[in-house]
Amino acid sequence: METLNTCSNTPLLKQTTCAYCGVGCGVDISLLNNTPTKLEGTREHPANFGRLCVKGTHLLDTTGSDNRLTSPLIDNEPASWDTATDYVANRFNAIIKEHGPESVAFYVSGQLLTEDYYVANKLMKGYIGSGNIDTNSRLCMSSAVAGYKRAFGEDVVPCTYEDLEQTELLILIGSNAAWTHPVLYQRMERAKKLNPNMKVVVIDPRKTDTAELADTFLNIKPGSDGALYNGLLTYLSEHNYLDTQFINAHTNGFETALAEAKKWSVKAVSDFCDIDAQLVSDFYALFAQSPTAISFYSMGINQSSSGVDKCNAIINAHLASGKLLKPGCGPFSITGQPNAMGGREVGGLANQLAAHLDIENDAHQQLVQRFWQSPTIAKKAGCNAIDMFDEIAKGKIKAIWIMATNPMVSLPNNAAIQHALEQCELVVVSDCIAKSDTLKFANVAFPSTGWGEKNGTVTNSERRISRQRPLVEPFSGAKNDWQIMCLVAQKMGFEGFDFTDPSGIFEEWAQLTDFENNGDRLLNLSALVGLSQQQYDNLKPVMWPVLKNEPYKNGQVFVNKQFSNADKKARFIPITPKLPVQKTSSDYPFVMNSGRIRDQWHTMSRTGKSTALSTHITRPYIEINLTDASKLNIKANDLITANAKTGQVTAHAKVTDAVRKGECFMPIHWNK
Repeated sequence: METLNTCSNTPLLKQTTCAYCGVGCGVDISLLNNTPTKLEGTREHPANFGRLCVKGTHLLDTTGSDNRLTSPLIDNEPASWDTATDYVANRFNAIIKEHGPESVAFYVSGQLLTEDYYVANKLMKGYIGSGNIDTNSRLCMSSAVAGYKRAFGEDVVPCTYEDLEQTELLILIGSNAAWTHPVLYQRMERAKKLNPNMKVVVIDPRKTDTAELADTFLNIKPGSDGALYNGLLTYLSEHNYLDTQFINAHTNGFETALAEAKKWSVKAVSDFCDIDAQLVSDFYALFAQSPTAISFYSMGINQSSSGVDKCNAIINAHLASGKLLKPGCGPFSITGQPNAMGGREVGGLANQLAAHLDIENDAHQQLVQRFWQSPTIAKKAGCNAIDMFDEIAKGKIKAIWIMATNPMVSLPNNAAIQHALEQCELVVVSDCIAKSDTLKFANVAFPSTGWGEKNGTVTNSERRISRQRPLVEPFSGAKNDWQIMCLVAQKMGFEGFDFTDPSGIFEEWAQLTDFENNGDRLLNLSALVGLSQQQYDNLKPVMWPVLKNEPYKNGQVFVNKQFSNADKKARFIPITPKLPVQKTSSDYPFVMNSGRIRDQWHTMSRTGKSTALSTHITRPYIEINLTDASKLNIKANDLITANAKTGQVTAHAKVTDAVRKGECFMPIHWNK
C-alpha cells in the first residue's frame, strides 16, 4: 500500500483515474493534511489532456463519509471481520458440498479494479470450479466483446481516441456521447473545428444533444441498425467501393456475408429503418467516398437481443471497405463503465477465462489451471447476469455474492430480481454504502472501499491501463474487494490467495498474459512483469499490448493486418437483422427507450451526493412526442404513468419532438 501524506502545510499532489465511464480520464488531486482539497484534469494523461466533464469535476463532492458501512453485518447485526468472513466461507463450503459448484455465483461490477476482478475470477473459476461469475458490464459491452471475437478472433478494440481526431467521417450510432462520454465529445468537437472537411453522422431513434454536432441525423426506428449496415455492405459492393485486395488477402467469409446483405436494398433499408430513402443513399455514398471512417457505437447497439449481430454488421462494412487498421478508421465500441475493459481482460464474464482465453477450450483450460496451480478449472460457461437471477429463482443457485453494484435498480425486470433475491439462501453484498435497494436483501454485508480509497488499475476503452491510487486511508471498517475475497478464499481452505498488496496481484496477472502466449494473444503485458512496488505505484498510463521483447509493437494491434484467428484472417459474419423481441401491441402501443443524463451516474449512490450535479435535471421524467401527447391530452410536467408487462413507473411528462411518434424515453438513474 502506498504511504499517504502525513500532517504538513505543504500540499501533496496525487494522480489517479476518474470513477466514471470508459474514457478513463486522469485526475490530479491536491491534498493538505491527508484531505483532498483541489481537483483538476491531468494535462499529460492521453485520455483527456486535462479535460474533465462535470461529473469528474465534482468527484470530491461525492467522497463524504455519510451513508457508509462501518462494519460487516450478519442479518443486519454488526459483526467482526473474522466472524463475517468465517460465516461466508463456511456457508459457501456447505452449499458447494451439498449442491455442487454450480450452486454459487458472483455478480461483480465495472466499478471494481482489475486486481479485484482478477481475484474474483480466479476464486470462482479456478478454485470453486464454476463459470458462474458475471458482471454488470454484461449489460453494456458483452455484445461488443462477442462481435470483435467473432470477427477478429479476440476481443480487441482496433481503434484509439486519436482516430476520432484523424477521421474524415465520424459516425455515432446509439451513443449520446455529449452526455455519456463528454470528454471524448469535446475532442470530437475540436477535431471538427480544426478540419472543416470532417463530416459527422449521428444515428439514433432520439435526437439528443450529440446530434448538434451532426451534419446528418438519421432518426431510425429502434433496433434497426443491423439492416442499415447490411445495406451499406450491399451498396459498397454494387458501387465498386470494395477493397478487394484487403478482402482477398486478409479475410474469410465475404461472399456469404454479402449474399445475406444483398437482401437489403436502399428501399428495403428505408422501409425497415423508417427513414427517407434519399437519406440512406446519401449516408452510404458518404461512407463509400470518404477516405477514412470511424463507426463509434455504444449502448444503443449493444443493449439488444441482436446486439452481437449489429456489432458484426458494422465490422463487416469496415472490413469490406478496408477502413480499419489505419489512422481515422475502424469499428470503435466505447465502454460505459470505468473498468469494463479491465473486467473483459481478466475473464470477468461467465463465458471467458482470464487473459482472452476460452472457457470451453481444453488447451486454454489446462493453461490457466497450470499457471494458477489450482485444484480445478471451470470447463463450461456459467450463467450470465440475467440467467444468474433466473437460476436463483428456480432454486438452482443457492448463494450469490454481489460486489459494487445494485442489481435491484440496474437490472431489467425489477420484480424478477426482487423475487430471486427473496428466494436465495445466502445473499452476500460488498458495497461502500450502507443503504441501497440491493442491501435490503443481504444476509451478509461487507463494507468495501470506494473511489479515493481503492488502489489498483483500470483499463479504458482504448486499451489504456491507468492507476487508480488511494487518496486517503480506507474508511473506518472498510477493506478493498480483493482483500475481502482473499480472506474468504483462505477460510474456504484455498491456497493462492495470500496477496498482501495489489501490486502482487497485478504481477501475477501480467505473468498470466505472457504465460505460454507465443504471440497467440494480443493481450500481453510482458513488459510490465517484474515491476517493483515503487514502479507499480508510479506506473504511467500505458496501452496494451506492452511487450518485453518487441517494444516497437507496444500499443499496436493486428500488425501487418494479421488477426487473432488461427489463419490470421478476419471473418465476415452473415447478418440477418432483427427488430427487438419486445413488440408493441394495442395494450402496449409505445416503445420506451432509456439512457443516462449528463450529470448523474448509474443509480446515483455517488453522484446523488453532489448538490451541484442535481441542478441540471432535478427529477425523473418521461419524454413523449408532441403528437402523442396531444392525442392523450398530456401537457408538459403532468404526472404520467407508463405501464409495461414488467411493472409501472410514474414521472413528469416532457413533451418534445426529440423522440419519434410512438416512442418515449426515460433516464435510468432514479430508484424507488
